[in-house]
Amino acid sequence: MDGKENNMAVYKKLQEARAKIHKTKLTKSGKNVFAKFNYFELADFMPTVTEVFNEHGLCGVISFTSDTAYLTIYNADGESNDFVTFTSPLVLASMDRIQAIQSLGATHTYFRRYLYLMALDLVENDLVDSAEPQKPKIEGKEGEWQLKVSTEGNWGENVKKATNLLLSICGSVDDINNIFKVNRVIYDKLKSENNAVYEEIMNTFKVTKGEFNGISK
Repeated sequence: MDGKENNMAVYKKLQEARAKIHKTKLTKSGKNVFAKFNYFELADFMPTVTEVFNEHGLCGVISFTSDTAYLTIYNADGESNDFVTFTSPLVLASMDRIQAIQSLGATHTYFRRYLYLMALDLVENDLVDSAEPQKPKIEGKEGEWQLKVSTEGNWGENVKKATNLLLSICGSVDDINNIFKVNRVIYDKLKSENNAVYEEIMNTFKVTKGEFNGISK
């Protein structure tokens, strides 16, 4: 976070805006079916943020460089140098040859959401509380669970086929969990681009996991 020390009005306004937004009953519409947690989508809080910022004379501007994402919040009623900036390293998903426009759009959406959550102190406790404790790697086998996704044709359907192949050869619930954890970036990306296919895959995870649990009873 950065800003101009000689102009503090933006900090006061931002804190007032935070307080008002925190009193608003925001609903988390995003659902991760497999990991069983809810999270904020941009649409869950941006209308409220826009309204509150307008009331308090604040303006948020998102920008990107090759390696950093920025959210700069300006005091619209003050001098041009009355602002505060929130930043995050710009980490791109490492997926082979995904269409550039889709990849860029999903990346920008993710960091826009992340930066506003940071600036407004909107904490997603569900994500933290639902996370399973990290387990030791299973004798170096995790690399075997990396999806091999073809770049030809429909990428979402290719992810589904690759996932089904791995699920068909896994031998335990731990294997199923590792498939999801190792490829989580891919699944998060798929959710933003093709939610219908993403939900199909998450359902397949649940069904396969249920089959193993049923066998173990």
